[in-house]
Amino acid sequence: MAMLDATIVNVALPAVGRDLDADIAGLQWTANGYLLTLSALILLGGSLGDRLGRRRVFVAGAVWFAAASLLCGLATSVEMLVAARMLQGVGGALLTPGSLAIISSTFAGGDRGRAIGAWSGLTGIAGAAGPFVGGWIVEAFSWRWAFLVNVPVAAAVVVVALRHVPETRGEISEHTRPGGRRTAGPAQEEGRLHGLDVVGAALAALALGLVSWALISWPERGLDAAVVTAGLGGLAAGAAFVAVEARVDHPMVPLSLFAARAFSATNVVTFLVYAALGGVFFVLVLTLQELSGFSPLAAGAALLPVTLVMLVLSPRAGALATRTGPRLPMTLGLVVAASGIALVSRIGSDARYLTDVVPPVALFGFGMAITVAPLTTTVLAAAPDRFAGVASGINNAVARAAGLLTVAALPLLVGLTGDTYRDPALLQPAFRSAMLVCSGLLAAGALVSALAVPRRDSRPAGCDWRTPSARRPRSPGRSSG
Repeated sequence: MAMLDATIVNVALPAVGRDLDADIAGLQWTANGYLLTLSALILLGGSLGDRLGRRRVFVAGAVWFAAASLLCGLATSVEMLVAARMLQGVGGALLTPGSLAIISSTFAGGDRGRAIGAWSGLTGIAGAAGPFVGGWIVEAFSWRWAFLVNVPVAAAVVVVALRHVPETRGEISEHTRPGGRRTAGPAQEEGRLHGLDVVGAALAALALGLVSWALISWPERGLDAAVVTAGLGGLAAGAAFVAVEARVDHPMVPLSLFAARAFSATNVVTFLVYAALGGVFFVLVLTLQELSGFSPLAAGAALLPVTLVMLVLSPRAGALATRTGPRLPMTLGLVVAASGIALVSRIGSDARYLTDVVPPVALFGFGMAITVAPLTTTVLAAAPDRFAGVASGINNAVARAAGLLTVAALPLLVGLTGDTYRDPALLQPAFRSAMLVCSGLLAAGALVSALAVPRRDSRPAGCDWRTPSARRPRSPGRSSG
């Protein structure tokens, strides 16, 4: 539900723009309001789940998400819609890391790889199916029902979770600051919220919010004092966030996790991949309606091949990555995905669905199906089990922040400003440039995968994760992977 809503709104943006009289900045904030709070708070959501119980936080997130969705559906202005979308992102921040952490903590060995592969496939499918589902809802009913439909779905989620999902928690007693000092054990910390990194969460939200506002406001205001101040303030807040995480007793981003090369490299790849996805989902569906004359349903169906390919291949890709290691599938998958998006850039005003849209989008989906499962598995394999929620939260925060910043920056970069999205003559070159930028981001992800992602997971099955300084010395001649 949370993943679906990250993209379902994209196909509704033209209808939202007409109904609420929104320019491109209003549409950007409609997409980014959700991503802003999701990106900033998803780390805190992971920590809350580890501490208070992952199922408990997951269920709370579902209820919050449903209430915010109701507000979105009842919005009477773009400002009210953006505010409700920000509240919706808070619910998503509680839902998303808990789902993967529950799987990671209840499966082991090869079963874990297959389970994460299925999770990756389903979340990828949800993101890709969002425009299709949204298109059908907008065409058959109204853009408002793209949000209102979440209310009964959330009710079903709560019932199933309470009946069938086991409760799990993280082991806080092993939490160690980068300086080496251990924090209090679980008996001292269970249920105590003052140990949560609220300052870090506030700084993350401030950094992402200020930078996004500066990028979105730049086209209309120019580089005036407010834009420059917001941009510099966002960068300063980001630097302060890193400083706080290095010193606080309970960081929501334990910097020691990044000592693992696989964790650092895979998060860089995650940023590049989801930056590209954010740009594709925002611009492609908008362009198909405004430039190529597709209906909302037809425009949403443009990404249906991605859904079908990932549904079939993602679980198999997860199992394959367990045998071959993550480097090869991630590298090849991103090369294929980059090629598909480069071909998507050729779509024009006379585009036909079967010949111009389906082949490049299917190629893109094939590449993503190969990539997503090993990417997710590698991130979690590089972190200790007790940090499952935190590691999941970090990776999800990186992904959502990447999409947030792309939606904020890409229209500025390619000249898609003001009401130009309604002018086909101006939209065509901007769309082509945007797709080539997204293709370049995927190609950069392939390069990082080839150079920095480990060829294999060097841990024996069931072995505890340790920082490099705590690992046993390797025997002579053993490859580092």
